[in-house]
Amino acid sequence: MIDETASILLVEDDRVDVMTVQRALKKHAIDNPLHVTRTATDALAMLRGEGQAKISPLPALILLDLNLPRMSGIEFLRELRQDPDLRHLAVIVLTSSNEPNDRAAAFRYDVEDYIVKPHSFDEFATAIRTVITDALSGE
Repeated sequence: MIDETASILLVEDDRVDVMTVQRALKKHAIDNPLHVTRTATDALAMLRGEGQAKISPLPALILLDLNLPRMSGIEFLRELRQDPDLRHLAVIVLTSSNEPNDRAAAFRYDVEDYIVKPHSFDEFATAIRTVITDALSGE
């Protein structure tokens, strides 16, 4: 059973990908609060409450793209895992990069999963449903 009060933070700079995640959540009736930020630096600010409203309670899951402006997803993971208040947060990488070096770097920072964005919407929606259901139901 999914905890429907648990929020999700999506860190994604591509507007189309943001809309695709939103459509996938709607398709599978996943109504958890979704916070969206376009940069990793803004995500850290939201998590820490620095210069903007803090996400409270902290999100149960972060969906993270790796290819972001200013600060990459890997740099975000490094910063997140060094912060004693944030290091416990569950992160799933959701990216177009299928590079072995990116995958290895992400897993060095204890991500829950690494999902290469499928090209078809149905495959994408199924992947989103699976990872969110697993992450928010404690499986």
